[in-house]
Amino acid sequence: MPEATDTPLRGVFTRSFTVPEAAIDLNGHANNLEYLRWMQEGATAHSDAQGWTLARYAETRTTWVIRTHDIEYLRPAYAGEALTLLTWIGGFEAQQSPRHHLFWRARDRKVLARARTLWVFLDTGTGRPAAIPEAFRAAFEVVPDEQEVVRALRAWSPTPHFTA
Repeated sequence: MPEATDTPLRGVFTRSFTVPEAAIDLNGHANNLEYLRWMQEGATAHSDAQGWTLARYAETRTTWVIRTHDIEYLRPAYAGEALTLLTWIGGFEAQQSPRHHLFWRARDRKVLARARTLWVFLDTGTGRPAAIPEAFRAAFEVVPDEQEVVRALRAWSPTPHFTA
């Protein structure tokens, strides 16, 4: 499991990890599906860290589903490289919320990929979209400007909190 690291900006959750050999595709770099998996893991870990665990979702009979992903791959990632995933919530609408992701390689201070996922909040009993509760909104600080994150990132050096 990746390491949790210091964050460059309030509201931004980070996870550091090393690209495993198993993530490499026939092109010799991390497969696109791995980025999706890392994004899902980061979103889940961020939610857990803010008190919205899988158990809490089960208790409230709610969940999140993905409506869309938009990923821009800027540079390849290779086996053995140390990366940091940064993820944050970009805002709230009545029943949906965009989550942003950046994949950062500290050794050359480059963003490898950026992504936006639109999540829809659901009532698991009905399977229909539901209003995002105030308790959820209060648990997450919104970071609406990706460029603010990138500026903070340029001056930041991740420091692991723990190794899982």
